[in-house]
Amino acid sequence: MAYPIIDSHIHIYPASEAENLLPWMPISAPVTEQTQYSVDEFKAASSSSSDILQGFIAIEAGTKNDLSKDWKPPLKEVSFFRRVITGQPRPGDGHPPADKDLCLGIVPWAPLNLGPEKLEEYLAKAEEEAGPETWSKVKGFRYLLQDQPHGTAKQAGLIEGLKLLGRKGFVFDVGVDHHRRGRAQLDDLVEMIDRAHEGVDKEEEKVVFVLNHLCKPDITILNYTTDPSFQAWRNAMFTLSKCKKTYIKLSGLFSEMTDKVRTWSAHHIVDSILPWLTILLVTFGPKRIMFGSDWPVCTIGVDDANAEDPEADNAWEKWRKVVEKMCDIAGLSDSDQKMIWAGTAREAYHL
Repeated sequence: MAYPIIDSHIHIYPASEAENLLPWMPISAPVTEQTQYSVDEFKAASSSSSDILQGFIAIEAGTKNDLSKDWKPPLKEVSFFRRVITGQPRPGDGHPPADKDLCLGIVPWAPLNLGPEKLEEYLAKAEEEAGPETWSKVKGFRYLLQDQPHGTAKQAGLIEGLKLLGRKGFVFDVGVDHHRRGRAQLDDLVEMIDRAHEGVDKEEEKVVFVLNHLCKPDITILNYTTDPSFQAWRNAMFTLSKCKKTYIKLSGLFSEMTDKVRTWSAHHIVDSILPWLTILLVTFGPKRIMFGSDWPVCTIGVDDANAEDPEADNAWEKWRKVVEKMCDIAGLSDSDQKMIWAGTAREAYHL
């Protein structure tokens, strides 16, 4: 049975906006007018499910910001989101006006590290740039913690900024990297969530957290039963799952695989990452897990490796099949699968 899908995590930008991005795409895949990553390209990537794809949430794509001092590139991204949502593309933007309803929500960048006063100032500028129609689709904000010094997530100014987001009804999308940065990122995350909710009496004013990409575990581990990295991630998942108003995205794992595993079929990939998927289901459960493709990041090392095989699934479809296979193996009910594919995203982001 096919369930309606909301892709809770994609990045979109036309070639005209590429100069504002941090260089996270490999040199072998530069953004040009022929190879940009906008709505048209996303629709092509997800075309196998076009009849059940209800829409997507666009997450900030890593704009340059000079350590949060330069707000022009992030605000230009908000302006691009506005053109998508209002159906007023510029030539070459890569989306026709009719596709505006596909964008169900956006999560722009915000300078959480600067504290609540500067954050309030930035939000005012972002709202002005967005306009009323687009601002109504701003569901939250993201400030990537994965590349910041250890301890950043626990800074008082950032904690107060999170409380400000909660009072305004915004979600905070959390990007940490256990694979490359180690256990300290997870420890800081647990403390950050606890402190962001501490002292907030009204439940509706507590900020909602959406954890990206399972917090990026190291899924190249062979002996996961004894490996300390796996145990640290496992313990963190159990702890984080007890935190109130916290959701998690089933996304981004292609980036944590070896080059060889990325080329495997969805069936074999599920077998290789089943220990992590099992922990995810046991801890958070389907009602707090949401499907996300992490397109176009998910294409790196997948689509180019399959370029010579016309029968191979593209990265988006392969990840969809991975999640579908996980649901089958777990024997999830219709209601649980509906939550993973779309319901959890609707709840967490108030779509």
